[in-house]
Amino acid sequence: MLSESPHAVDRGSSRAGLWLHERRTRLALWIAAAESLVVLFSHELTKWTVIALAVVSVLAWLGGRESRSQIVRQILWIFAASQLLAVIGVILAWIVKWAVIMAVVIFAVLGLVYLFVDRR
Repeated sequence: MLSESPHAVDRGSSRAGLWLHERRTRLALWIAAAESLVVLFSHELTKWTVIALAVVSVLAWLGGRESRSQIVRQILWIFAASQLLAVIGVILAWIVKWAVIMAVVIFAVLGLVYLFVDRR
């Protein structure tokens, strides 16, 4: 009955581990946002780097999620979540990029049609 209490403390938890647990979603979102900006403005870091880091982070999380240290579990969770969010950002950026390219092509074709159809 005590383990279901919202104030129950996990075995092996520490003050730093609890702090990370309370803020892990926010930290993962900020890390993913910062990484997405770095990828956006950097020619060195590509979408493939982000995808490779996501694979490494998920493997690390799978390997360490049963760790006795709550700090290790929380850091690995934040690492995996932030990298997977960054992958989503990269994919959305790729979709938006191609949508913009398609819009430019469509407008160019419509402009050419208008020029060739205009009989003045």
